[in-house]
Formats: sequence, structure tokens, C-alpha cells
Amino acid sequence: MLSVAVSKLGKTDLVFVQPGAKINSVYYCDNVLERGLLLDIRRLSNDDFLFQQDGAPAHRSCHTVAYLRSCVPEFTKSENWPPNSPDLNPVDYSVWGGALQQMVYHHKISDIDQLKSMLINCRAQLSQGTKQSICC
Repeated sequence: MLSVAVSKLGKTDLVFVQPGAKINSVYYCDNVLERGLLLDIRRLSNDDFLFQQDGAPAHRSCHTVAYLRSCVPEFTKSENWPPNSPDLNPVDYSVWGGALQQMVYHHKISDIDQLKSMLINCRAQLSQGTKQSICC
């Protein structure tokens, strides 16, 4: 399992979840956001960004919402998230479901380490033009 953030400003590094980890709100905030995505998002945006995520339980929890209120300049509250919207969830629908999946699945993958390496390489190949078209 992995996470990534994409915007017109750029893309974050991939954040891989530790094998066997229980993805609750504490793990999500501490490992995925604080030590992963938010570092890159702040670097790309000079701490001027609007943060939105999907409806995964760890994303919607009271702990995560409190964390986001205190740690990000602005975020879209869960009650304002559109249900299952490809336009507002480009990572799931366009980045993974389109660009990255196409690149990764052209290769035979033999183990998890090779898959991680392939994902990192393919993410690096994701062009600025692709990001612009996804995040318009």
C-alpha cells in the first residue's frame, strides 16, 4: 500500500506503508502525513496549499481531522468531499488508474521489492504535462 500527492506544482515522493501495519488514524497522521506527504507538499507549495483526501476511515477520523486542523493551512472538511469524484481525486483515477498503472503493468513483477522499485521509477517518469492535464 502506498500514498502520493499530486498537484500542478509537482508530485510528492511515494510513501510506502510498512508491511503488516494497521492503518489507523495515528499511523496515517504520524507516518503517511507527518513523515511523508506533508513534508513534500510544504516544500512544493511554500506552505500555501489546500489539502483534500478521500473517505478512507483513517482520513475521516476525529484524530486525523484534529491533526489537519492544527497542521495544515487549509483543508477541505470531509462533509464537503464529493462522493466518488474522478475530477477531485486525480491520484486514484488518473495518476494510479491511468498513468502509473499503464507504466508498471508493462513489466513482469516478481516480488514486492521489484514492485516498489518499479513504482518509484515510473513515478519519476510522470511528466509535468501529465500532472498539468490531471490537475487542471
